[in-house]
Amino acid sequence: MQKKYDVYGVGNALVDMEFEVTEDFLRVNSVEKGTMTLVDEERQNQLIKALSKHVTKKQSGGSAANTMIALSQFGGKGFYSCKVAKDDLGDFYMHDLKEANVDCNLHNGDREEGETGKCLVMVTPDADRTMNTFLGITSSFSEKELVESALKNSKWLYIEGYLVTSENGFYAMMQAKKMAEKNGVKTALTFSDPNMVKFFRERMDQVIGASVDLLFCNEDEALTYTGKDSILEAREVLKKDAKTFVITLGKNGAMVFDGDTFIDIEPYPVRAVDTNGAGDMFAGAFLYGITHGHTYAQAAKIASLASSKIVSKFGPRLSQMEVQKVMVELFG
Repeated sequence: MQKKYDVYGVGNALVDMEFEVTEDFLRVNSVEKGTMTLVDEERQNQLIKALSKHVTKKQSGGSAANTMIALSQFGGKGFYSCKVAKDDLGDFYMHDLKEANVDCNLHNGDREEGETGKCLVMVTPDADRTMNTFLGITSSFSEKELVESALKNSKWLYIEGYLVTSENGFYAMMQAKKMAEKNGVKTALTFSDPNMVKFFRERMDQVIGASVDLLFCNEDEALTYTGKDSILEAREVLKKDAKTFVITLGKNGAMVFDGDTFIDIEPYPVRAVDTNGAGDMFAGAFLYGITHGHTYAQAAKIASLASSKIVSKFGPRLSQMEVQKVMVELFG
C-alpha cells in the first residue's frame, strides 16, 4: 500500500533563537558549554536580556522539527506531532511548519493557553553550540498529540530523544513506538544529546526495547551509551540495540551500519562556523535518502554533504537552492 508520509516525527516544538557569543560570555553567565540545559522561564529571560546586543535569528525548531523540515526540503513528505501554546510564538511556529510543507497535529482552535517553548542557541567562535531551553507548553507533550491515522500512513516513525526528560513525553515515545509496531511502521530514534543518554539511561533503554530499526547518534553519545572507550567497540554493542545505525563523527565523517556491513562515510572538509542543527540535517537528509530509493551508503553521502553545508553557515537550515546543489553535486 502506498503511504502518504515518508516519516512521522515526534518531538518538542521550540522557537529557536540563535546568538553569536564568546566563551567569556558563557563563563560570566555560568552557562555550561556544548550541551543542552533545561532552564526555567526566569533564567531564560535573564539570558535573553544579557544577549540583547548579540546577533540573533528566530525560526521554528526543536531537534525533530529541524529533521522533518530537512526531509521536506529534499522532497520527502512528513507529518510532525508536537505542542505549542495559543500565543504569538505558537502562531509563528505553525506558520513556519506550513511554509516548510510539513503537516502537523496543530490547529488554531484547539491550542491551550500558556507559553510556547524557546531554545536559546549560543554559538561560540569554535562553532560549538550551547543550548538553554525553556520547554514551556511542550513539556506537557503527551500521547494526546499523537495522530495514529497519520502514523499508520507513514513509512517511518522518527522519535526525538529529548522527550525522555518528562514523564508524559517518555510515555508518548513508548506509545508512538507501540503504534508503529502495531501498524508495521519502522522506528528510528535519535539520542539527541549526550545528557539524554547520561541522565535518562533507563528510560532510553525502555524506548529502545528489543531494538529500534534505525538509531542516530554522535560519537559522544555512542561512547556514553555503550560505556566503551572506542567507536570500534561501541559499534559492536550498538548492533544489539539497533538493526541499523549511524554514528556521526563530526569532521571525520560518519560510520553507518546497514544491517550487514559497516560503511565509512568520508567527510566533506569545510570551515565550521556553527554546528547547530548539523545532526538534525543529517537525519533528515538520510531519511529522505532511504525512503526514495537510495542505499544506506548513498543516503549517508547526501546527509554528510548536507550537514557539511549546514556547519559552514549560521542556523540549522539550508535554502532550497542549497539543497538542490547538494543533489546536483552528488548525482548530477
